[in-house]
Amino acid sequence: MVAPAEPADIPAPIRAMLEAAIASGNEGEVTTIVKYARTADPASGDAVLRIANDWRSARARERQTRIQRAGLFDLWSGRAEVGGFINTGNSETAGVIGILDLTREGLDWRHKLRAQGDYQRSLGVTTREQYLFAYEPNWKIDARRYVYGAAQFESDRFLGYNQRYSASAGAGYSPIKTSAVSLNLELGPAFRHTEFTDDTVESSLAARGNLDLDLKLSPGLTFTQDASAYLQRYNSTVSSSTALAARLIGPLSARVSYTVQYESMPPLGRVSTDTTSRASLVYTF
Repeated sequence: MVAPAEPADIPAPIRAMLEAAIASGNEGEVTTIVKYARTADPASGDAVLRIANDWRSARARERQTRIQRAGLFDLWSGRAEVGGFINTGNSETAGVIGILDLTREGLDWRHKLRAQGDYQRSLGVTTREQYLFAYEPNWKIDARRYVYGAAQFESDRFLGYNQRYSASAGAGYSPIKTSAVSLNLELGPAFRHTEFTDDTVESSLAARGNLDLDLKLSPGLTFTQDASAYLQRYNSTVSSSTALAARLIGPLSARVSYTVQYESMPPLGRVSTDTTSRASLVYTF
């Protein structure tokens, strides 16, 4: 019977780099060290890979335990954004904006909350007043597929409606999911109830589609593209938001964005398309 071979010793420089990458907690750095260590010293490659895999397994167990023990107010991450805007379309104004995005990532469920407010008052007259509150729970089927629900409230009398309630449920899929690029697609039926500024009230079924793209151009530069559509017999809505964020220091970033919202059948006296350009500061937590 042949005795199993003893594991090769890992050269000190390679071990030091691997330990530093593990201490940083950065999965990408650990993967890179393993890749080049196995090329530089094939004899110790299996030992390096084994250490990295043991670290990954321990990290996954710790994460699962932490999530299982988490309370209702734990595991939340997100961003708070404060800035200004220049608006064209139904109103030519400048003003302030506040956005709060929250996400809670669990083992089987993901919860997303969003609150947004735009407000401008000039010479005692309100020239822009837009509010949005949204909640979206996701049940994860696997790493890429999920089932979503979505509930949303909007108010924007300059776009022609005092109140609009939307509810939707459907399927979500993440065709791209890497450390540098993520793409989420959603599609499903919806129901919308809108109270327009001309006292018209409309309730109807719709089809909802959503696209969410995040692209890390460099460690400190991120590009995002969000688009959504509610298509229905009467007033359909299509919106798009393109943004570029540059990290300034720590969790603080500078962000510029351009948003377009199209309403296919606005009330008389309102135009169909509004555009908003924003510059803001973002705090990520």
